[in-house]
Amino acid sequence: MALSIKKLLVSQPKPASEKSPYFDIAEKYGVEIDFRPFIKVEPLSSKEFRQQKVSILDHTAVIFTARTAIDHFFHLCEELRITIPETMKYFCMTEAIAVYLQKYIVYRKRKIFYGQSGKLDDLVAVIAKHPKEKYLVPLSDVHKDDLLSMLEAKKINFTKAVMYRTVSNDFAADEKFDYDMLVFFSPAGITSLMKNFPNFKQEDIKIGCFGPTTAKAVKDAGLRLDVEAPTPEAPSMTAALEMYLKKAGTSGKE
Repeated sequence: MALSIKKLLVSQPKPASEKSPYFDIAEKYGVEIDFRPFIKVEPLSSKEFRQQKVSILDHTAVIFTARTAIDHFFHLCEELRITIPETMKYFCMTEAIAVYLQKYIVYRKRKIFYGQSGKLDDLVAVIAKHPKEKYLVPLSDVHKDDLLSMLEAKKINFTKAVMYRTVSNDFAADEKFDYDMLVFFSPAGITSLMKNFPNFKQEDIKIGCFGPTTAKAVKDAGLRLDVEAPTPEAPSMTAALEMYLKKAGTSGKE
């Protein structure tokens, strides 16, 4: 029996670098990989943002948990013609997110802080060392409240501000959907799948996902989860895919 996975859909934008492990997997296992996000992020208009009655300049610090938040924050400030003072402090989930601020500000001249581990507890511990700041938290309309609850528990003065929204990236009626495997990275991706294909029947289609909340969304939708990451053996989605294809390719031979 040959490997049953010939065509795979990864619900993320196509990697910018040719060095992506996905391309190695495609070549090594002879599978065709398409990249197509099931969701897209849209900015809120300045008019929509104003309805929240949040004054950005009333805050002395901004908390960023993702690069997307940085992009939307600065674009919105530009649209509102707000000049962010040099005294503004930035608290980021990871060093990589902090470094991304260079796209918009002179990094070395600013007060920038970040968590060491990429975990929320770590970021909140850093924030708690600056209890006098008035924090602004830019978010998507669909967000987890873990960070907000932790800030409340530490009695941190913060305002949440929805600056962008996650929407379903619709498939055209004539678009082919003939995949042997689908890979998801967020619960919103599962929601979009069910919205685009209300009569979706999984049958032999394999589903892979990254992260526990996405895994829960797969099961809640009544679907079967075949490949899951991260695990101790497969810390990344590509590692989990490779393990699965290797196993399916070898053990499937008669």
